[in-house]
Amino acid sequence: MLRTRILKQIIAMNPEPTELESRSLIDDVARRSYGKLVAILAAPTHDIAAAEDALSEAFTSALTDWPASGCPANPEAWLLTVGRRRMIDAARRRFTADGATETLQILAAAAAGESDAGNPDRRLALMFVCAHPAIDPIIRAPLMLQVVLGLEAKTIASAFLMSPTAMGKRLVRAKAKIRRTGISFRIPEREELASRLDTVLDAVYAGYSEGWRDPSGTDAAQRALAEEAIYLSRLLTELLPTEPEALGLLALILHADARRQARRNQIGEYVPLANQDQSLWNWQMIEEAEGLIRNASSMGSIGRYQLQAAIQSAHVYRCRTGENNWASVVQLYDALLSIDESLVVAINRALAVAEIKGAAEGLNELEKLNRDARLGQYQPYWAARAELTARVGAADDALAAYEMAIGLERDPAVRRFLLLRQAGLSSRQRK
Repeated sequence: MLRTRILKQIIAMNPEPTELESRSLIDDVARRSYGKLVAILAAPTHDIAAAEDALSEAFTSALTDWPASGCPANPEAWLLTVGRRRMIDAARRRFTADGATETLQILAAAAAGESDAGNPDRRLALMFVCAHPAIDPIIRAPLMLQVVLGLEAKTIASAFLMSPTAMGKRLVRAKAKIRRTGISFRIPEREELASRLDTVLDAVYAGYSEGWRDPSGTDAAQRALAEEAIYLSRLLTELLPTEPEALGLLALILHADARRQARRNQIGEYVPLANQDQSLWNWQMIEEAEGLIRNASSMGSIGRYQLQAAIQSAHVYRCRTGENNWASVVQLYDALLSIDESLVVAINRALAVAEIKGAAEGLNELEKLNRDARLGQYQPYWAARAELTARVGAADDALAAYEMAIGLERDPAVRRFLLLRQAGLSSRQRK
């Protein structure tokens, strides 16, 4: 049972008022400590799947035991103790007597050697296990999202444009390979770090992006996911303070999160950046992000997360001062495209070009992407095309592009925003 299922189970139980304290505590531990507990349980045997199963059983026991017996003084320690017992029981059932001996000895030694009150946080080590060269590159980030952040396979599959069944099978195979090859649960040495750090950063950002889909913060599980991704990003900067891309990632996430409350109005409608109420922005978070950008840039090694953070900084500066800095934004996108030739970067660059040279020139930039087969199902492309074709007066093309963008958009609030834009254009066309 992954963390999201644990939270759903708690909600579904509809506890009596006398049980609320224990349910709330279980909820909090599931959100805050899921990845940490999986990492601790899996480290001795390299068996992530067994650790997830054991932790699931431990949480199930807590749902029954804590309301009846009272909450333990150290919930994490309680869950670890139960989880270890479940892993030992499972090892006894799963293996022959000879085969079980080594695994049981490892589990017993781990339990005896670690104080429940002072278990090290092995989440980063677990993330680097998932980024090991032996793991298929396609599945590294999804694997981290599941085992460290607790996302279900179907949620991850949606983010990575894969069927839930295919994603589930790949995740199972990856966990089996970690167990079979005995990949060590450790943070790599300096010479190994560079080749695997990018994958770790990508996974943290993907985790934040999934939580960021709930801008109003009303979905507790999604908000907790975003918060844990921020925590992991902070942890990366603490453990790797001289890695500029780790600083850049945290700066990028903080810039995004600082504007969370302004992305929807009081009735839940989407608000574009230029129209947001800046008093709702978290300026302390923005200032922290700015400091991180300055610190990272002083290290003399520019990367894509630093550039993305710098772009967000430029947008904030323009909104705050009213100064037209679109030329600088285009320069930053040019630099980013030189190291990250992604569709989203190219599309955003085209929109920035349109702010300087006009919508027709922005459309010309979009036309350069037409050979990419992914565009047909890529919502940001159709939203950008709708906006720019409307600006040049090609109403029919704009209406058709809006139709595509609306059909591909998953966020109801953004879909309503696009529908209103489409309706307004249609109304003007009829006059």
